[in-house]
Amino acid sequence: MSGPFPKVAFMVSVLAAPLPSAAEPEPADRFLAAIAAECGRAFEGRITDNEPAMPDDPFVGQRLVMHVRECRPGAVRVPFHVGDDRSRTWVLTRTKDGLHLAHDHRHADGTPDTLTMYGGRTTEAGSDTVQRFPADAYTVALFEREGRQVSIPNVWTIEFHPGSHAVYELARPGRLFRVRFDLTRPVDPPPAPWGAAD
Repeated sequence: MSGPFPKVAFMVSVLAAPLPSAAEPEPADRFLAAIAAECGRAFEGRITDNEPAMPDDPFVGQRLVMHVRECRPGAVRVPFHVGDDRSRTWVLTRTKDGLHLAHDHRHADGTPDTLTMYGGRTTEAGSDTVQRFPADAYTVALFEREGRQVSIPNVWTIEFHPGSHAVYELARPGRLFRVRFDLTRPVDPPPAPWGAAD
């Protein structure tokens, strides 16, 4: 009489086991989604690190504003306004292996700057709140062509801590530039970046 019970117990345990869930989003997806959740909002920032000090630094003394302006699945565009200079937009794109960061630089008439679309690709998973972008092959070739060899070791880092703050960082040997944005106090969105539709 006791023979069937182990088999029945086994069947019950199999039926009770949780079904496999869909693949969990990766850190890159959660990171991008957190930024996209602020779409349409703008935030003011301040420089926290800027070494070494540079003469005629275009960032010092200027109002710094990031604007999460355009969001679509797998990509966000974030203009970075420096005073009245609307030439800079960060472009974050989901790739097969992680994330890509490009700097879209435009002139006031909307034409691309010579140094544009440079940036990097993640080489590690990163986290939900921090992603690092070492210079990619396109960027290295661009910097070599334009005589910017000093910038070849660039690593850009973006932090995004929902409800708290965001950070944009450029680092290389002998250079550190960081801007921290207050995500708790949205500001009025600035005008469209140069080259974009209003």
